[in-house]
Amino acid sequence: MAELQNLTVIGSGVLGSQIAFQAAYFGKNVTVYDISDEIVAKLPAKWERLSQLYVRDMAATPEQLDAARARLSETTDLAAALADADVVIEAVPENLELKRKVWAQIGAAAPSGTLFCTNSSTLLPSAIADATGHPERFLALHFANEVWRNNTGEVMGHAGTDPAAVTAVLQFAGEIGMVPIHVEKEQPGYILNTLLVPLLSAATHLWINGVAEVEDIDKTWRTATGSPLGPFQILDHVGMETLYQINLNTGTEESKRVAERVKTEYIDKGYLGMDSGRGFYTYE
Repeated sequence: MAELQNLTVIGSGVLGSQIAFQAAYFGKNVTVYDISDEIVAKLPAKWERLSQLYVRDMAATPEQLDAARARLSETTDLAAALADADVVIEAVPENLELKRKVWAQIGAAAPSGTLFCTNSSTLLPSAIADATGHPERFLALHFANEVWRNNTGEVMGHAGTDPAAVTAVLQFAGEIGMVPIHVEKEQPGYILNTLLVPLLSAATHLWINGVAEVEDIDKTWRTATGSPLGPFQILDHVGMETLYQINLNTGTEESKRVAERVKTEYIDKGYLGMDSGRGFYTYE
């Protein structure tokens, strides 16, 4: 397959914006699509914040950051966003019905040959692939939050994915500064979230059942394991919307209670996690 130079990112939330900036920083031409002018208008502020983090963590120079921003464009026109796409990465909320609807629109509008990647945290590619109309070109490329530091790129196809597409996306992941990880068999949560989600679920269940406060749960984990972050600090990186959707879709009584509390005490008040300045903790 030809080099994947032109990337379209669908969804400009926490991970969508990070993926876009990371790819542009490593030389790709990136178009970011979102559903409203109001959302798109907030992207320059996100680019500025990410620029500061790249200076802090990657010693990025002004010249590198200017070049990255010059490779970024934003639009609310899906057809325009997809017109030259070699690869599409979708990063919309973790809801199967929504993802299938979005992928049906992408599949109908994208050029022939465009590769399709979902960044879904928990959903299997096989649950979405047929909605695209081109399942042989559909697979998952999963990023950890703070992609420039926690830079795993987990690549997972489904039974009908063309092996050449898997190879091309593994190469693309390496080209944008990720460590490509080939997940050889469909697994809900890939490798990373298969390990991480049980920890986060245990923490939220301790919280919802009144066993301990957020700060004490985090303190216990950090102190006993030497981890730099507790589970609720990790959840602030992940974002409240993702936490809400995952618990809403899990179906257990405890998870439903977690989802309800997250919505009423955090999302409804605009406390969406680190990216908004407040989640379980408050940030500068």
